[in-house]
Amino acid sequence: MRLHDYLEYQAREHPDADFAVQGDRSVSYRQAVEETNRLANALASAGLQIGDRVVVLSKNSIELAMLYYAASKAGIVPVPLNYRMAPPEWAFIINDAQAKMLIASSEYVSAVDGMRGELGTVERFVAIGADGAEGWDDFRRWSADHPTTAPDRAISEEHDVYQMYTSGTTGHPKGAVLTHRAVTANLAQVSFVFSAGQGQRTLIVAPLYHAAAAVSAFSCVYWGGCLYIHEEFNPVEVVRTLSEERIAVVTLVPAMIQACLLYVPDIAERSFDDLQLMIYGASPIAEETLQRAVKIFKCDFAQGYGMTETTAVLTFLLPADHRRALAEKPELLLSAGRPIIGTELRTVDEEDNPLPNGAIGEIIGRGPQLMRGYWNLPDESAEALRGGWMHTGDAGIIDDEGYVYIQDRVKDMIVSGGENIYPRVVEEVLFKHPSIADAAVIGVPDEQWGETVKAVVVMREGAAATEEEIIEFCRDKLGGYERPRSVDFVDALPRNPTGKVLKRELREPYWAGQKRRVAGS
Repeated sequence: MRLHDYLEYQAREHPDADFAVQGDRSVSYRQAVEETNRLANALASAGLQIGDRVVVLSKNSIELAMLYYAASKAGIVPVPLNYRMAPPEWAFIINDAQAKMLIASSEYVSAVDGMRGELGTVERFVAIGADGAEGWDDFRRWSADHPTTAPDRAISEEHDVYQMYTSGTTGHPKGAVLTHRAVTANLAQVSFVFSAGQGQRTLIVAPLYHAAAAVSAFSCVYWGGCLYIHEEFNPVEVVRTLSEERIAVVTLVPAMIQACLLYVPDIAERSFDDLQLMIYGASPIAEETLQRAVKIFKCDFAQGYGMTETTAVLTFLLPADHRRALAEKPELLLSAGRPIIGTELRTVDEEDNPLPNGAIGEIIGRGPQLMRGYWNLPDESAEALRGGWMHTGDAGIIDDEGYVYIQDRVKDMIVSGGENIYPRVVEEVLFKHPSIADAAVIGVPDEQWGETVKAVVVMREGAAATEEEIIEFCRDKLGGYERPRSVDFVDALPRNPTGKVLKRELREPYWAGQKRRVAGS
């Protein structure tokens, strides 16, 4: 199967159903097929061959959603850019991908113009909503006169369907290359976990340059649903939409859920009668945040765990698991669930030897949803996929029932006096402190122990606590070597767009100038 096959099928069966809604604009499935065919023909007529890369720089929009399907039909590989990055970071990805075309929304035209001289492979620039911009083709006029039938190109499931760059919290980002086979396999796998009915709405608010949001959108089209698109995240507007716009399914990162709970004063008074399922993932969630969300939204919850390199999903903590956790086994809320159908997971030591259940090791996985590899990085690809298993870089355990518990990133592990400390264990304790709204734990250099534990915390509004009080709070809940030795107070933790805390940024002031960085360099 190929990504665009699902769009074509749903348009044939339900041509007048809504494909997407954004603001006061709606597009039917019939219109979506016609427009994606025009775009696919425009890409082909521009001289782009199967496998050529096209960079896309845009916030969430109907155009961005349709570009994925148009590129799929033409055999072109979209490379979605994180619009929150700085122009030098864009330039690196554009050049690394050897992109021949750049499609950008109007607000980024000026920034792209400022770095044109650095873009050695881009031959054509197309602007969405910037008619008349010098040196740019207007997106609508560029595609308008092309046929509404699909281009005659032999696209197979082995062809690349998109290339997404990993967040790059250390060093340069790497381009994970996904094929039609991998992406459509993940859609089928996810459909065993959940599906909405034909015509039901999925709120797309996480950025579509991110794997989880893209697969959420593709899944909606897979079952013939309607994409309800927000340009970007605004907690007040998200809560209003979930309450008033007949949304059935939404995918959010934990930081978004937390923002909705904290910054929307009337959230507890609202009803969410149409909301069936809230999916979360991409970073751990505090148990208290999840329990409050369950109480407020009164819908099913599912947690997905995976990475860009695995299309999106390796495991799910199912709605039934959440109900079991709330009824009898609260520790399940700390789990990332069990492998989805067709996926195998195991934990291994530093030499890839399998570990028994309950032992901490690196989580590795295999299944049909794995990437083809990293773009033009054969050694890194071979290392990440050695033995046919994707090495996630996450440290965790698998229990006797098959549930996966993520402890931390392997590189974030703190080694203090020869003892391994997983920051997530300490953070879970900090989240239980009544005055702490958010927390991260890092290792900082120590002459005697190599590293010691530092907590970086955000206090709840109107709350206060001293460093000594927080350290004392942890005393009987953690081993002596695990307890924080110091506490920093900040207004907010630095996070990337998917909600992951940028621990490298937190560590940097303490490790600058150190000849040896014990953990997480």
